[in-house]
Amino acid sequence: MTSTAQAPQPGARTAHPEHLGHVIFIAAAAAMGGFLFGYDSSVINGAVEAIRGRYDIGSAALAQVIAIALIGCAIGAATAGRIADRIGRIRCMQIAAVLFTISAVGSALPFALWDLALWRIVGGFAIGMASVIGPAYIAEVAPPAYRGRLGSFQQAAIVVGIAISQLVNWGLLNAAGGDQRGKLMGLEAWQVMLGVMVVPAVLYGLLSFAIPESPRFLLSVGKHERAREILAEVEGQDIDLDARVAEIELAMKSEHKSTFKDLLGGSFFFKPIVWVGIGLSVFQQFVGINVAFYYSSTLWQSVGVDPTESFFYSFTTSIINIMGTVIAMIFVDRVGRKPLALIGSIGMVVGLALEAWAFSYHLVDGKLPSTQGWVALIAAHVFVLFFALSWGVVVWVFLGEMFPNKIRAAALGVAAAAQWIANWAITASFPSLADWNLSGTYVIYTVFAALSIPFVLKFVKETKGKSLEEMG
Repeated sequence: MTSTAQAPQPGARTAHPEHLGHVIFIAAAAAMGGFLFGYDSSVINGAVEAIRGRYDIGSAALAQVIAIALIGCAIGAATAGRIADRIGRIRCMQIAAVLFTISAVGSALPFALWDLALWRIVGGFAIGMASVIGPAYIAEVAPPAYRGRLGSFQQAAIVVGIAISQLVNWGLLNAAGGDQRGKLMGLEAWQVMLGVMVVPAVLYGLLSFAIPESPRFLLSVGKHERAREILAEVEGQDIDLDARVAEIELAMKSEHKSTFKDLLGGSFFFKPIVWVGIGLSVFQQFVGINVAFYYSSTLWQSVGVDPTESFFYSFTTSIINIMGTVIAMIFVDRVGRKPLALIGSIGMVVGLALEAWAFSYHLVDGKLPSTQGWVALIAAHVFVLFFALSWGVVVWVFLGEMFPNKIRAAALGVAAAAQWIANWAITASFPSLADWNLSGTYVIYTVFAALSIPFVLKFVKETKGKSLEEMG
């Protein structure tokens, strides 16, 4: 073995693959899990009112059916890492693809409300798996020189999935004559909306057979030659493969398997930095962002917007979400995480406050007055834009960077769990809160957006330009 094999060389960090297009294909295929994450999360938006009418249920029961998928999300996210370490990243993707497919078929053909809820839990489990496996696989396969850009495919795929689901819902609603329960292909339109996810789910499964296993996993199970082949395939033939393998194995041996116990300490059970991570996760959800993706068509219909138009506005909101995400990807390393979060918080306060003001007016002939209606519509898009260009991306960047190496994995797991719980709380409470007072509900979201400003200023430290080792 040469001396370069004994000590990993920095050349491995700057190696460029000969076939960058192939590497992009691998990352894009893995990011299909993110697409399904976004699609499955928001496609229910098109079925909310139809489910209410089909099963004659009140707001509280309806909210539980919508939110119950998040229970599956939490379980899937909590178990995906261990599953992937046992059977591999690719097998984990294939399991998620099968679960997405089963969920789509079951949700499209429910016998009763209880089994619709069951299929949503199954889909949620797949979402949770995809939310963990996609980013981990891309990070392990991507050449170091391209890791940041390829890693952003996951978030981009999620927001595209949200947008496509809304576009498909709008198209199917038009085909059904503007009636969510209108007949299409022998089913009600909302059933077709939920069933269409079979197409990307099957595609995800097929693509998983066309991409290689993670070299890191292969090395962990002793398949050194195959790992070397894949490293040469994705990082180029010119790199020192012995050095690269040695670097990965050294990193694997030196890794500290963080546990829940490592997070304990301080005056309030967890270490302060863990509470900051939990706070970021909770604020990200408590501004009500998922109301815009789970209930927006219902929201607009409740203030007198025509169903077809309400579905179109859900789609345009999703396009704004994509635009904001692109802005965040461009500026997060230039402006910094903390300034971007503060800009986003201020913009969200303005947007949410204007929505609260508009919804405070009484409906005239079942509709908001013209001025308030336009203000509500524009403000909703402003809110989503500022969320997407800040908290939608920045929180995940913070959570990946802010924790000390010793506790990073466990702390990230706790923060992610807090995010799913907060997501569930908002999703499950919105229909009942909206029945109580729609304007008051948006006042609550505005307050949380405003409180996020002093929280960031006082407790969150900038991580831009710092190595992970500098985090304590």
